[in-house]
Amino acid sequence: MAELQTDRLVLRRWRDSDLEPWAAMNADPEVREHLGDLLTREQSDASVARFQAEFDERGYGWWAVQVRTTGEFIGFAGLDPVDDGMPFEGVEIGWRLARSAWGHGYATEAARASLAFGFETLELSEILAVTTATNLRSQAVMRRIGMTRDPADDFDDPTEPEGPLRPNVLYRIERSARA
Repeated sequence: MAELQTDRLVLRRWRDSDLEPWAAMNADPEVREHLGDLLTREQSDASVARFQAEFDERGYGWWAVQVRTTGEFIGFAGLDPVDDGMPFEGVEIGWRLARSAWGHGYATEAARASLAFGFETLELSEILAVTTATNLRSQAVMRRIGMTRDPADDFDDPTEPEGPLRPNVLYRIERSARA
């Protein structure tokens, strides 16, 4: 399993010490604003167990993200196959950071490292990103890492009921378009 390093971040396997701050993130209404319901500690811990199992199975997934200089866990970033039932297929990139890590460029930095891994190590021809239509911060990261959106690809998430989480946007980047 690859560990990715950037100038300021380490993207690595999950540790037991990540469980508490991860649960706090998943219980934060602002962090979960575009994701749905808050998670209980049990649900949050189960998500990490799932992330670890998926890494073991395929060699990539959602890395825990920590700040290099302090070792502080600040969230996750990585790559994951698109969920079944979506109106498209492929591998998507994603990130989720604690509020204290917002506004420092960490999401963009972690996303660039994840893109490089996807294109250079996994040899993917294309990587996708999905978020709610109202999640302007994540859409800005998608544009910063070179992804583009065709409004014709926008869709209603079939797993969400009517409401603000249902309308979603789809961004793409091809390996050949990477700067």
